[in-house]
Amino acid sequence: MADIQIEFDVPAEMRDGTVLRADVYRPGGSGPWPVLLSRLPYGKQGFLTSLALDPVAAAQRGFMVVIQDTRGRFTSEGEWEPWTYEESDGYDTVRWAAALPGSNGSVGMIGASYFGNTQWMAALSKPPELKAIAPLITWSDPDDGLWARGGAIELGDTVNWSLTQGIGTLMRRHRADPASLVSSITGLVQDLDGLASGGYGELPSGRFPAYARHDVPEIGYEHSRREPDWARSCRVAGRHGEVDLPTFQVGGWYDVFQQGTLDSFTAMRRASRSATLIMGPWTHTNWRNVVGDVNFGLGAHSDFMGMRGRVHDLQFDWFQRTIGDGEPLEPDTGQVLLFVMGTNQWREETEWPLSRAVDTDFHLRADGRLTLEPPSTAEQAEEFTYDPMDPVPTTGGGIVMAEEFRPGPLDQAAVEAREDVLVFTTEPLVEDVEVTGRVRAVLFAATDGPSTDWVARLCDVDERGVSLNVADGIVRVRAATPGESAEHVVDLWSTSIVFRAGHRIRVQVTSSNFPRWDRNLNTGEPEESAATARAARQQVFHDPARPSRIVLPVVPVR
Repeated sequence: MADIQIEFDVPAEMRDGTVLRADVYRPGGSGPWPVLLSRLPYGKQGFLTSLALDPVAAAQRGFMVVIQDTRGRFTSEGEWEPWTYEESDGYDTVRWAAALPGSNGSVGMIGASYFGNTQWMAALSKPPELKAIAPLITWSDPDDGLWARGGAIELGDTVNWSLTQGIGTLMRRHRADPASLVSSITGLVQDLDGLASGGYGELPSGRFPAYARHDVPEIGYEHSRREPDWARSCRVAGRHGEVDLPTFQVGGWYDVFQQGTLDSFTAMRRASRSATLIMGPWTHTNWRNVVGDVNFGLGAHSDFMGMRGRVHDLQFDWFQRTIGDGEPLEPDTGQVLLFVMGTNQWREETEWPLSRAVDTDFHLRADGRLTLEPPSTAEQAEEFTYDPMDPVPTTGGGIVMAEEFRPGPLDQAAVEAREDVLVFTTEPLVEDVEVTGRVRAVLFAATDGPSTDWVARLCDVDERGVSLNVADGIVRVRAATPGESAEHVVDLWSTSIVFRAGHRIRVQVTSSNFPRWDRNLNTGEPEESAATARAARQQVFHDPARPSRIVLPVVPVR
């Protein structure tokens, strides 16, 4: 480590004259070395930086590491405007990094979340020196996990993130006026601290008042609704075929961007690109073995990976083969490492999704039953009242919210005791049932208003009766015919879990998960202006003509 040389705040001039700054780590010796580049808005020594990249360890492995503050953040010049400049700045920075003293001219990119997306944007701009990317826990389509999900706003994530990043905006704006700085930061922090106690409930949700109150940029939901074409600035979906590079992707079953990681891997394999995928039982920022209420075993920790070593080292080995002097990758390979919850074991595969998984219907039945057999006769519809002013509270899942809301698998007892949550449960299983792949619920349902939401959640119930959430999803119905039954498909994204013998499979059906997703006020008014609510009477049907069900990708026992 004593031989590693670090330069701080090295300037790089972008095409419009804006100067961005980076810390550069060089190994001992004269080089040349392959370059690992990371571009992020969270600070060059921040927590998320270390989650995705250990620069000292990388330098010890023979990589030159460049960690850059994105435009308008920390030591970099320019105005902070999420996403807008990442494609052009990414191109310019890759070319600059490749020409730094000591570089061998080959650049790989690495990073998580926002700086997972900066890799995709740089790759889409096609700088010739970029040879490989390792995007971790990041999205593919911002309307499927970043800004929105199933038509509902990802309110819990977007508000928390936007206001938190707004602190930096206010510090720059008022740095010459200490009194204004203290006043502005104090007001913003009060709003952040008050999110869980009521701040999330401000209306309208589609034009959230706190953004205007503090005059800070928001994550992009509102911007994308004003300027739909602008959304291309961070959308990867539909463009994977333009990226002719090997990729190394890491995600978590309880990550807010879980499905984006899987979708990007699938798209790259469809385009016959070399791709590696690792999916752990993790949340967005917790890659340890204890997640939510569950200890998945020490082997689940990203430092152990079932005795495979640190995930960082697996990435470095991969980069040695793509931009270093290791044995080159085969041009058309797909490697998958999945953590199967329930059995709590890592398993190597060669594909995603698994072709051997069989979509299997579990039917919602009268009296709260969940059965493989569909209803053969008419059964009484289940009913509940959804009141947006008393929504079902967010309890676990793939979330990044105010800290009062814990992500991961949590006990669902309080949720399932509510009168506005329908619960359907199998009999105790006589043998293990593995579910690995994409999960969806097909609901035949009706509401008495012009608009509403449907939420479905898959749970694992153990022998003691403790119900833990596995996967969930939402769909927003914007043009309902009051009282008329219609088919609604809820995408619960994906999972890999073995429901053990003696456990039961459970499905929750309701109409809210707040404040993770914004409340449908049941009036049909657009989210940008809706500020009044009405209660809705909801019905879920299960009869031969309307077989509501959850579709699980069941993997046969080998």
